[in-house]
Order: sequence, then structure tokens, then C-alpha cells
Amino acid sequence: MKPPALPTAVYIHVPWCVRKCPYCDFNSHERGDSLPEAAYLRRILADLTWDLEHFGPPTAPITSLFFGGGTPSLLQPETIGAVIEGVAARLPLAPDCEITLEANPGTAEAGRFQGYRAAGVNRLSLGIQSFSSRALTALGRIHDGEDGLRAIALAKAAGFPRINLDLMHGLPGQTVAEGQRDIELALDAEVSHLSYYQLTIEPNTAFYRRPPALPEESILERLEDRGRRLLEAAGFEPYEISAWARGGHYCQHNLTYWRFGDYYGLGPGAHGKLSRQDGAGRLRVTRTQRSRVPEHWLRGDGAPSAQTPVAGDALREECLLNVLRLREGIPFEDFENRTGLPRACLDPEHEAQVAAGLLREDRLAPTDQGLRFLNPLLAALAR
Repeated sequence: MKPPALPTAVYIHVPWCVRKCPYCDFNSHERGDSLPEAAYLRRILADLTWDLEHFGPPTAPITSLFFGGGTPSLLQPETIGAVIEGVAARLPLAPDCEITLEANPGTAEAGRFQGYRAAGVNRLSLGIQSFSSRALTALGRIHDGEDGLRAIALAKAAGFPRINLDLMHGLPGQTVAEGQRDIELALDAEVSHLSYYQLTIEPNTAFYRRPPALPEESILERLEDRGRRLLEAAGFEPYEISAWARGGHYCQHNLTYWRFGDYYGLGPGAHGKLSRQDGAGRLRVTRTQRSRVPEHWLRGDGAPSAQTPVAGDALREECLLNVLRLREGIPFEDFENRTGLPRACLDPEHEAQVAAGLLREDRLAPTDQGLRFLNPLLAALAR
């Protein structure tokens, strides 16, 4: 029996930054005098070759490539273009494949943005975080508010059809007025997608060791409410718990994650999720992870540092953690096809949460009320 086609993406991690931000818990490392771009290209393609040899080709064309970091815009456009070409030579890319590159405003430069566009990148994600220079200094960013506005203008001039802005709220010392100004400037920029989320203090960060003074709870609630009202009034749809789009310009890469599709994870510390059928026709889901340390990864042979099978209750819970972030969720048929588990494994707790008004009855999706109380909903479903 032919396996069901799973939406499939490629994540490519670039581990280097100019400077590590105090709130960042991603696998990022301050760059040296130069970057080993030729070696990086070879190793990325070795990772992909290893995955294809051991898991086989995808069951559907690739819908997105995502260069994340770190700061991918530290790499030369020629390197980014060579990675795209190498992936395209090994995998079938959909005709409308979304190719995203994360860029920091502090590294913005008109010629480089134009080079990324010429290399095939069709979506730019700018790590603005805030337009307040005071807030950006508190966050340890290397750009100021004017740099952010300049980067947006440069991205538009380079011809990117899709631009995302990352914006945080609940920043050290932030007032409701400052948060509102950030949203208003983002709306004035007329981009099609915003990632809008609250600053959280994560373990293994400088902020965790030396916590900054954050706004009190009443201000946090007003910041989030004010931002939501402004975005909705401007025609933005909250299609995921922290993602807003207008005109249907959803992030296709993140939709693959949230719909519990598959993805190849390439680069230092990158995670992947790959599903294949065994000889008996049963779906087997495996999580992969590459070595986190760039120097170790560069010396490797493409093999992941870890391969973890995911099955049973752990697989069910992992799927729920992803799909219930998404307003539309997924059909029950997709749950079965992407986990190999029967729909019945969701009962009876699913029925209880439908009765409580937190889950929809017609598909695996939260109600608006369920999205507001997502953490307790997930805790109940994990019982």
C-alpha cells in the first residue's frame, strides 16, 4: 500500500551570530574572524545525503526551505544560493516552494539583500523585536530602531514578495504606549506577516542568570490585548498562537511543523522529523538531531548525533502539542495518517474537552476559548 503523502520541509541551521543575545536559548555561537562557508556547504549537503540514504525520499514535493539561526544573513548570497541548488538537486521542490532566510537588521545591506533574492530566497524574516532603541539596548541587540526601519525598506527594494517581522512584547521596562508604537510602525511597513510573542526567560541564557525587570502582569495583559486589537483592525488573522498574517500569507514552513508534517533538519544542532513505513506497512516516526557544536559538526560524516523513535502516547502528545497551536488544527484523517494511531486514542478526554467548549467536534482543532487556555487544555489531553 502506498504511504500517505506527508507535507515535507527542509530546515537549515546557521549557527553563527555577531553577538549572543542575553535572552536567546537557540544554538548560536559568536562568529570568529571569518566563516567556513565552503566547508559549511559541503556538510549541509552531507547531512541531507545521509538522511536520504537512511530514510528514503519524501512522499511529497518539498513545500519550504528555511534558513534559521543564528544569523543566516552572515553568509554570502553565493553560499545561500549554492545550498538551495544542492537541495534542489537532491529533493523535488514544489513549484511554489517557500524559501525563507532569517536576517537581523544589524547585518542589513542593500547589495546582500538583493543577492539573496537573486539566489532564490523569496521570503525574508527580519528579527526586528522592537523599534524602540531603548528596548533593543536592553535586549542586547546590535541594531537600533532606525536600523529596523531601514532593513524593511531595503528588503522591499530588493523585491521580496513576502516579508515577516519578529516582534516581542513584555520587554524590560516596556510601557503599553511603547508596545503600541511597535505595532503601529510594523503596520505602517505594510508587510504581510508578523510573529508577535511575549519575551520569556529561558534556562541557559544570560537573562535567566541575571533576570531583568519585566512589566507587571497587568501591563503584560494590556500589551497583548492592545496588540491584538490593532492587528485585527488592520486585517491580520491570528492563524497560530503567535503568528499573524493578512491576505493568506501564512508561513508555509511553520505550517508543516504545526500540521505535524515531516522535515529534514540540516546543520549544527538541527532537529528533524522523518516518517517512513516499515515492511508491515506501519508508520515509524523518528526524531533526528545533529551535533550542536559547529566544530564537531563540521568534522562529521553527515550522520545525526541522535535518532529517537517516537511512538504511542509520546507520539500522540507530540502531535497535539503542535496541531493545537494552529487555529484550524488538522482533520482527524490527517492525525491518523501522520501518527499511524487510531482516532480512538484521543477519546474520551477529547469528548470531555469538546463538551467544555475548548475543542472543536468536527476536527482536531481548538476553539477560540481553547487557544486562550491552551496550556491547561494540553495538560488535560496528556493524561
